[in-house]
Amino acid sequence: MQEPILKNAQDKPLECPVPHKERGKIMSWIKKIGVAGFLFFLIKGLLWLIIPYLIAKGLF
Repeated sequence: MQEPILKNAQDKPLECPVPHKERGKIMSWIKKIGVAGFLFFLIKGLLWLIIPYLIAKGLF
């Protein structure tokens, strides 16, 4: 069995690699992408349902 690379991992405090000032910017960017992604896939999913229905009814 291999030994862990860091033997004293408990001695070191956990640190975030992103500075505190930049975390707010990154989180707001992720939230914007999340809302845009949700809306994109919602509209895409609805179109995947509506278009075949309209084709089957002969309206499209």
